[in-house]
Amino acid sequence: MEAIRKGKMPFLRHSGLRGGVSEGTLTTLSTHESSPETPTLSKDLQVLTKVRLNTFVLITTLFGFYLAAKGLGGMSGKWWLLLHTLIGTAAAAFGSAAFNQLMEIEDDARMKRTSDRPLPSRRMGVMKAFAIGWGLAAFGVIHLAARVNPEAAFLAAATIAIYVFVYTPMKKWHSTNTLVGAIPGAIPPLIGWVGAGGDWSVWGGWFLFSLLFFWQLPHFVAISWLCREEYEEAGYQMWSNGDVSGGKTATLFIVFSICLMSLVVSGAMTGLFPWWVALGHTVLVIYLMRPILSYRASGERAPMRKAFLGTLLYLPVVLLGLAFVWS
Repeated sequence: MEAIRKGKMPFLRHSGLRGGVSEGTLTTLSTHESSPETPTLSKDLQVLTKVRLNTFVLITTLFGFYLAAKGLGGMSGKWWLLLHTLIGTAAAAFGSAAFNQLMEIEDDARMKRTSDRPLPSRRMGVMKAFAIGWGLAAFGVIHLAARVNPEAAFLAAATIAIYVFVYTPMKKWHSTNTLVGAIPGAIPPLIGWVGAGGDWSVWGGWFLFSLLFFWQLPHFVAISWLCREEYEEAGYQMWSNGDVSGGKTATLFIVFSICLMSLVVSGAMTGLFPWWVALGHTVLVIYLMRPILSYRASGERAPMRKAFLGTLLYLPVVLLGLAFVWS
């Protein structure tokens, strides 16, 4: 704890607090329009732990667990195991979100959409946020190790390490951070898979990992282009930087979508589900890609926004479909 007070922790160095960000400077950076809702401790904790975003993590963990259990005789006798898997995964995800925001206090203060978070707005102290993050992350990994299995605990720990100590600082170093960030984002279904007793060397678990990995790429290139001015101002190195026309982003969206279609074809080839699933998936992806296919680097926001919303629709449709057709 003494090291934290002296500013020797890595997240303090990265956030700019080690060099000393004055209260006046931070207040100026976080100036924003008044929010219609009055911040409360409960709301601040939800923002610090990214509850809404991490709901997605729990859903993909649940599906990984269910699909593995389906191949092992079903969910009978596994409901408590599922609950402990979700509790541990949730705590680990909440903790890593807190650490992520600890490392990006100054950067969040520069962007309007993040400036009202509890740390840049100074409604919550660094020490308190660190204690919350550390407690949740430690509890999550230990809970998985004690109540689920060591494999699930290892994957959760790896997710935290990659997300906090590799992806988060890498956003200021190199644009390939999106590829690295997709790794921890794709691990939750694998946690669910091994949590249910599935062998993590089996292709089924890694197919789910790959599905989440490749889904995130078009999803995030669309987000980064829509928010590119704020990212550039904050100093983040993104593929969308300088891509005013959106041509580069549209190309990346198409390439990653083709990778996604190819992955599902490989799933059908290896017997995870029938061939008609791969055909239907290809039609779905092409349909959702329509705004990008007709984009023509126009620089307009509406087509990119539609493509982004299409990625949000894609995931629940595909996961629900897999729940019915998985072999």
